Amino acid sequence: MSDTLLFALEATLNGLTAGVMYALVALGFVLIFKASGIFNFAQGVMALFAALTLVGFQSGQVPFSHLINAIFGTKLHHFGWNMPTVLAIPATVLVMIALAILIERYILKHLVNQEPIILFMATIGLAYLLEGLGDVMWGAEVKALDVGLPKGMSGAVDDMTFAWFGYGFYIDRLELWAAGIAAVLVASLTVFSQYTKQGRALRAVADDHQAALSVGISLRFIWVLTWSIAGIVALVAGIMWGSKSGVQFSLSLIALKALPVLILGGFTSIPGAIIGGLIIGVGEKLFDFFMQPVIGGATENWFAYMLALVFLLFRPQGLFGEKIIERV
Repeated sequence: MSDTLLFALEATLNGLTAGVMYALVALGFVLIFKASGIFNFAQGVMALFAALTLVGFQSGQVPFSHLINAIFGTKLHHFGWNMPTVLAIPATVLVMIALAILIERYILKHLVNQEPIILFMATIGLAYLLEGLGDVMWGAEVKALDVGLPKGMSGAVDDMTFAWFGYGFYIDRLELWAAGIAAVLVASLTVFSQYTKQGRALRAVADDHQAALSVGISLRFIWVLTWSIAGIVALVAGIMWGSKSGVQFSLSLIALKALPVLILGGFTSIPGAIIGGLIIGVGEKLFDFFMQPVIGGATENWFAYMLALVFLLFRPQGLFGEKIIERV
């Protein structure tokens, strides 16, 4: 097998694992859009907020310590103990559920039957609010996140590919774990959607709000449930991205990379989010591998958006999205 083909195959495998990371963020968008028709611009910031909260719990940091010290002249920073990861993650889940309840009560409740653009603008405001809240609560410095996931090159993949091809592939163990966790997450969401009472109610609301109300389904409960699940998905995405590159405020920008994933897979399809992420991940790696010598580097910064533009021109609903026909 030629060296070029081997390098391309290695790029493809790295693209698949990177695509899973994109898909984890896109899943949160899909869940909220399916249940409420809201494009949640704040999903990336929710991942950042969840990661900041997790690190804060792990390190025993006092929330709002900078604000408390500035007002009262104290020197509070940490409680003096560290919370184990097995306790910090459930505690962060509870925070994200509480956040979902507050969002429904103070934002969504007052925007029922409003135009989609109004709801979209509300999520933009929510994004900036959460970003500022995270800064005030936990500080703006870059934080290391360690939940015990292995990092670095996978020796097993290196040995296996060397035995097969005489060339060892470099695959990050963290991205392999992300792929496995994403598979479990998607399977769990599928089972929840298909075989539980709450999941069926969520699908009913996604199909028709008025019909769901007529059979006694509470929209408020469904919205809290949906935003809670999206918050948990944001926590998983925040853990993966934060473990990879540190918890910093640029983490909120991963939402921008999820947009092409949604356009390819469709805004209403959970499998579409996964397939779209894999296509984007593999596509940008292979495009960079083959075209970098011709047009220069940094192609990964814009390839996904170019591919999304092509889809918008020829298949705007995405690969798995529902084609909407409005009659006037």
